Amino acid sequence: MNKTFEFVSVRGAREHNLKNVDVDAPRNALVVFTGISGSGKSSLAFGTIYAEAQRRYFDSVSPYARRLIDQVGTPDVDSIEGLPPAVALQQPRGSAGSRSTLGSVSMISNMLRMLYSRAGWYPRDQPMLFAEDFSPHTPQGACPVCQGLGFVYDVTEKAMVPDDTLSIRERAIAAWPPAWHGQNLRDILVTLGYDVDTPWRDLPRKDRDWILFTEEQPTVPVYAGFTPAETRAALRRKMEPSYQGTFTGVRKYVLQTFATTSSELMKRRVARFMSGTVCPSCQGKRLKAEALSVTFAGLDIGELSRLPLTRLAQVLEPAAAGRLASTSAPAATPRGRARRAMAPRPGHEGAPDVRRTPHLSEEKRIAAQRIAQNVLERVKTLEDIGLGYLSLDRQTPTLSSGELQRVRLATQIHANLFGVLYVLDEPSAGLHPADGVALLAALDRLKRAGNSLFVVEHDLAVMKHADWIVDVGPEAGENGGRVLYSGPPAGLRRVPDSHTARHLFAAPPPRRRAVRPPRGWLKLTGVSCNNLHRLDAAFPIGVLTAVTGVSGSGKSSLVGHALVDLMADHLGHEPPQRDTGDTAEDAEVGGAVVSGGRIEAGADAFRRLVRVDQKPIGRTPRSNLATYTGLFDAVRKRFAAEPAARSRRWGAGRFSFNVPGGRCDTCEGEGFVHVELLFMPSVYAPCATCGGQRYNEKTLQITHAGKNIAEVLAMTVEEGVAFFQEDPAIHRPLKLLQDIGLGYLRLGQPATELSGGEAQRIKLATELQRPNRGDTLYVLDEPTTGLHPADVDRLMAQLNALVDAGNTVVMVEHDMRVVAASDWVIDVGPGAGHEGGRIVVAGTPDAVAACPGGPTAPHLAAALGAR
Repeated sequence: MNKTFEFVSVRGAREHNLKNVDVDAPRNALVVFTGISGSGKSSLAFGTIYAEAQRRYFDSVSPYARRLIDQVGTPDVDSIEGLPPAVALQQPRGSAGSRSTLGSVSMISNMLRMLYSRAGWYPRDQPMLFAEDFSPHTPQGACPVCQGLGFVYDVTEKAMVPDDTLSIRERAIAAWPPAWHGQNLRDILVTLGYDVDTPWRDLPRKDRDWILFTEEQPTVPVYAGFTPAETRAALRRKMEPSYQGTFTGVRKYVLQTFATTSSELMKRRVARFMSGTVCPSCQGKRLKAEALSVTFAGLDIGELSRLPLTRLAQVLEPAAAGRLASTSAPAATPRGRARRAMAPRPGHEGAPDVRRTPHLSEEKRIAAQRIAQNVLERVKTLEDIGLGYLSLDRQTPTLSSGELQRVRLATQIHANLFGVLYVLDEPSAGLHPADGVALLAALDRLKRAGNSLFVVEHDLAVMKHADWIVDVGPEAGENGGRVLYSGPPAGLRRVPDSHTARHLFAAPPPRRRAVRPPRGWLKLTGVSCNNLHRLDAAFPIGVLTAVTGVSGSGKSSLVGHALVDLMADHLGHEPPQRDTGDTAEDAEVGGAVVSGGRIEAGADAFRRLVRVDQKPIGRTPRSNLATYTGLFDAVRKRFAAEPAARSRRWGAGRFSFNVPGGRCDTCEGEGFVHVELLFMPSVYAPCATCGGQRYNEKTLQITHAGKNIAEVLAMTVEEGVAFFQEDPAIHRPLKLLQDIGLGYLRLGQPATELSGGEAQRIKLATELQRPNRGDTLYVLDEPTTGLHPADVDRLMAQLNALVDAGNTVVMVEHDMRVVAASDWVIDVGPGAGHEGGRIVVAGTPDAVAACPGGPTAPHLAAALGAR
């Protein structure tokens, strides 16, 4: 450890729950900020230190440029000294579009396009292509059939009309919009003379085809509420219609809505009626035929982009060493080369004269060598941090937050900067302990290059590896916000109030709970999904199962896709919607992830399937903790029952900030107004009318036990538990939220401020409120993500309570303490990508720890020993 640390000195930090904090953290070191969830560690590392570094940088940028940059606000702090330029690598929130890939994020795809353009082997008489011709994101390169998506989408009659025994009036056309819009289209058909009362299957084929597939859009008079006979009579008498209506064919409506609507709900609704198939023109490679005809090392750019990074490196190594292999592709004639070189492409007038050269020319060899060397450097960095199993065409939305953050980390390592402060948000999230070793090596590499690393972390291995620990707490929310310790890790042992110290240095005494025996087995056979190929798997019923494996081994494919989809199909549920982005092509239309598999036995043991994932509980600030859990309904009813409210005949709706009536008319229930300051960071100022309380003055006059509705929303869960102690309908869900470690959140905490881990625990608490029948399968996706070990203990108590009530819990998990406390372990692997996809071993934690052959066993054995 460097003995000559310089320090970043923070004085008087008051951001969020920080209580006038003073702290010194060394530069040129790995500093871990830790503490239980909600203690204030992120407020210190990101909200204060990084925010101030960014503010100072933007002060040096021109006012015009500042207008184009999304800036954070000015932190509430007296002073920070010794602060170097900073880069933040945070856990991503929301989803990128499906056009974003690992290749585009890592910038490797750009170099490969140049490689194919300058050093690729062209067919005879093939014109010279520029780099953008090899991009599916440009008009020059995209496949003209699928527009660069790789899939083509269509709408079939069976999807649009699932029940052909119904008539059009009985809503046989399920793809039509609900409510008035659907009725409007039916009324237009009546005017056009179509039969809306005969079962669909009995209508003439030409009528069905026109209604579903016509591109015509006739505008006709509509007589709302008239019967077909009355409509015919009105048309004969040329009565004044209710309005003029324009018809749209069902297929056209679905495709048009899917492509143009800004409503996520509407997009998902129409997506159900579409089916996607691999583009027959480009075979899913997303490029035009001319680009795919160019090869390098015998592969077109689409094939090269599908290779795992480890295999990609092997393909490019000869070129990087200056050995440009020959190919069977014929060279173009000299006359053809000269003619094409002399004729610049439209839009590229004045571009450099890039000559077509013989395939084995010195010019091509040098170009290929330099580009391949650059690609290999970036690929090697990604391999070093455990991502060698990924391919460049892997869509960004399908990467876990931990994978995506490591990609960004690799980009920073390759940048080779010096003197930078990197602020990282739980880089170990989603990592198997074996992958964590590669992560620590990458962090050490950044530090050795002369940089500082401030890392918000809960992982004990990262804490033990740190040069310095800043422990924030002792509790969450108002009971946190103090720096309990700042110094080398060993010194934390002497801090009695630290939850971190108890787990870092003195593991809890062994609590060898007896392993629960299974009541039966849920057996899957022939599962094919991503890297799983005809896999058989058995999940014990009535116990807690942890599914482990390195990143990319196939555990999420097995649990989050195969198990969930097959059980949903058995129970008659719609398959779960998975976030893959925010554009039309992102909605996984019809493209089933599970390509094979069935349930052989055990499914009848379950009546409900509950998938608790880390997707946001809402996408706008109007969705919050209280509204999502449903407890706000009970709160509003409680206020409506107050004598003052009853005397004014106010119902529960009066106390909603989402509808007119009780809310503030100025801010429309937002509580704030957006102030654009042009070249300075935009600010959100409290509404001048309501003072940020969201409600109008009359509504705020109604109180319950001395608190108005706005004051209740401002309470933390912990405060709410005490305040509503005599009201079971409100107290019970609040107590569950507190028991699961969310006592520090405010009842009105906007959904946009919640982490993925917090969102998942809120969903779990919401499920725990429901009547427990003991026949539910709970599937969780890394539920300990973002949790301090002390919070993990609380979570495990709730999960064990679910199992004890007769339910079954299956979770993907990397925390070996949690795996050691499970009843059954399924280890998937042994490697990632094509080296994984198998069940290495399944059994009790002790049995799995004793079985060699996979990377999990030694780490699980260590965790069992610590117990």
